[in-house]
Amino acid sequence: MVLIPFLLALLSFTSHATDDKVNNFCVADLKGPNSPSGYQCLPPNSLTVDNFVFSLPVSNTSNPIKTGISSAFVNDFPALNGLDISALSVIMDSGGYIPMHTHRGATELIIMVEGQMTAGFLTHDASYVKTLKPGDLMVIPRGLMHFVANYGKDKVVAFAAFSSSNPGIHSFNDIFSNNLPSDILAQTTFLDVAQVKKLKDRFHGSG
Repeated sequence: MVLIPFLLALLSFTSHATDDKVNNFCVADLKGPNSPSGYQCLPPNSLTVDNFVFSLPVSNTSNPIKTGISSAFVNDFPALNGLDISALSVIMDSGGYIPMHTHRGATELIIMVEGQMTAGFLTHDASYVKTLKPGDLMVIPRGLMHFVANYGKDKVVAFAAFSSSNPGIHSFNDIFSNNLPSDILAQTTFLDVAQVKKLKDRFHGSG
């Protein structure tokens, strides 16, 4: 029964579309260019039902953030091309987390399936944080910084749906994974140089 809200959430993202957009499709030709309007279409007479079915791979939580993520974005599932919808699954061990990040091009809807997970997003002057339980849904407005974390003892299983076939991701930690000189980064982030270098080492940055 928990999966019913997930399916309804996916359908809700297309409610703003026109009848033509809902009833038509353009399975992406990933070998072609990706333009602002999406990929070019594979010929309809070359398609089978298998083009419209995708199985999320099993997630691996053996990593520093103890979280496995499997995505169904347009590059994974070409049938999503132009449909303004995508999804991912999350498996999170105890102590796992997804660091602060944003999706510039999409609103996100979190759907809890198993365990308990703390999720939250930030505005310029407030935070909105909640511990989610199975059956709970939480919306993350487009472009806002947000996170999820498992502070409990049990495994977390969740899904997320997006209002874009390619929502993109920008992580706060990206500022430490590049070659910007540490003294400049320290000055512009209110951190000291030693802290910046420690974070650059963690996220494989240089400079």
